Amino acid sequence: MTVLGIETSCDETAAAVVRGPGDRTILSSTIRSQIDEHTEFGGVVPEIAARAHIEILDRIVAEAMNEAGCDWDDIDAVAATAGPGLIGGVIVGFMTAKAIAMAADKPLVGVNHLEGHALTARLTDDLDFPFLLLLVSGGHSQFLLVRGVGDYERLGTTIDDAIGEAFDKTAKLLGLPYPGGPHVEKMAVSGDVTRFRLPRPLLDRPGLDMSFAGLKTALRTQAKKLEPVDDQTIADLCAAFQRAVSDVLAARTKSALELFSTRHPEAEPVIVVAGGVAANQEIRSSLLAAADEAGARFVAPPLNLCTDNAAMIAWAGIERLQQGPVDDMALAPRPRWPLDAANAGVLGAGKKGAKV
Repeated sequence: MTVLGIETSCDETAAAVVRGPGDRTILSSTIRSQIDEHTEFGGVVPEIAARAHIEILDRIVAEAMNEAGCDWDDIDAVAATAGPGLIGGVIVGFMTAKAIAMAADKPLVGVNHLEGHALTARLTDDLDFPFLLLLVSGGHSQFLLVRGVGDYERLGTTIDDAIGEAFDKTAKLLGLPYPGGPHVEKMAVSGDVTRFRLPRPLLDRPGLDMSFAGLKTALRTQAKKLEPVDDQTIADLCAAFQRAVSDVLAARTKSALELFSTRHPEAEPVIVVAGGVAANQEIRSSLLAAADEAGARFVAPPLNLCTDNAAMIAWAGIERLQQGPVDDMALAPRPRWPLDAANAGVLGAGKKGAKV
């Protein structure tokens, strides 16, 4: 089947057309970033983000359809992010999807944004269930056991800042431009990773939970001692911070893989990393090394599918449609929606028994 996907949960306006499940083909993927709109504020402003989605979403959808060479007769369903995210943006995208589905008489699929990230590896690598997922996006850092579509168990999470938030706050603290994560990574390349010794929070405790607020505070303390900091000091702090995050993730990944093998001894041990932070090359390398040491397979989507995109939403829609029932027009968008609550058939308001 061929599905139109729409993603507007934060500051990317995106639409894509994906065909599957057999050939798993991205026919088009169009993304418009709002970095310019938010740069002067040093972060995403929800109201500005929602207005920007309104101004351009219709053109983005048209571009995706044209690039795919499709008309509405070729589309079997419309999938859109129904949460979690900035509620203004989610409403814009999901209401647009409802309007298209109603006008074109197509089934509607409300997709959990995090499920889009979780299932991307099945689009790119034809991965079987179960597998272990490390979800590291701007506002989420968690280990999940993925047993099937809509069947997720959270094994560990951050108890304070998510990794993406910690990167952005660190960048702001050091005077680096928005968005912070890529600038921290860029500065770290020329930094001396041995100059500053930053903590690796919670590694002395069992379990898979993580903490990054204390790491950020330790970096601030080091920076204040050396004010005014020069470019080399900023680079050294970025390198130390990035290495500490990588070490925490690698250690927790090894523990998570041990737990996965205990829970599913018959399954191939696989760790999938997904979300925007998965684009960080040092983090990818440290996770790959941890997987190799544990004798596990490491899977990471291409960089353009790690950050927010609509191809993952369209694919998640295809995966959901294989389950049978689709959503009706009573389904409401939501700002918070934990992935382990996104069980098949428990999408919230209204379900109907139509099948595709």
